[in-house]
Amino acid sequence: MALADPDLSGSTAFITGTTRGIGKQLALALADRGCNIVSTGKTTDDDDAELEGSVEQTAREVRDRGVEALAIELDLRDEDRVEAAVEESIDRFGEVDIVVNNASAIQLANVADLPANRFDLLTEVNVRGTHLVAHAFADHLAGLDEAWFLSNSPPVVTDRSPGKAPYAWSKLGMSFITLSLAEELASDDVGCNTFWPVTTIDTRATRYFGLGTEDDWRTPEVVSDAVLEILARDPSECTGNSFYDEALLREAGVADFSAYNLTDGDPAPMSARLFDPEFEREA
Repeated sequence: MALADPDLSGSTAFITGTTRGIGKQLALALADRGCNIVSTGKTTDDDDAELEGSVEQTAREVRDRGVEALAIELDLRDEDRVEAAVEESIDRFGEVDIVVNNASAIQLANVADLPANRFDLLTEVNVRGTHLVAHAFADHLAGLDEAWFLSNSPPVVTDRSPGKAPYAWSKLGMSFITLSLAEELASDDVGCNTFWPVTTIDTRATRYFGLGTEDDWRTPEVVSDAVLEILARDPSECTGNSFYDEALLREAGVADFSAYNLTDGDPAPMSARLFDPEFEREA
């Protein structure tokens, strides 16, 4: 087994939602491979919130790895702020060749139970936020020799999701934007793909919403290792795909996922089945 270890020296990644969880792990994993990082999110050092982590803290940990980092406070619902953040990133680094839509709002609820303001939050952060980032970066990415546009969102395999329809709508919308962009930038060597964990990942949101127990969770490293498998490929040939983390890692030779599990035993594919109830692991 040889997991991908791409040399990302000279690259810069703009990642949304890097204060903690999967986004922070992605930032650190890419930084370990020489990639400069634009760390974005809503939590800053100035906040009095009890939440652990901030965009600046992630940037400091990135710099400790010997690369450059830019920390930007960013609310994905604010169109002007998104455009300003993208401009600031390009001004600072010249080129941003990896864009990762990771930030996401989550609330699993029936249609009858979810008020309009919560529906708006899911839609505005997830699908509209992905669109705003794509809109702001599309021309820049198309002008580079090669680039990546990735979204942390599931394959589009269903037309209904009872019990969580508003959340599913917003997450599937992220994928819809990303996969459509793959076609729009097909001649520009921009690899536009989605990635999604098969199991639930141990994050603050997972714990806050009580999405299972530690027996059901894996560490964020399973996602970052899968994303590195994507980044080791040729973006002109690897585009328009919806990847599961397990499939990418199995292709790399991983047969034993226990290193990613929080407890003994293999977690059920809860995350995949959120949107694909019929999902079954490869034999």
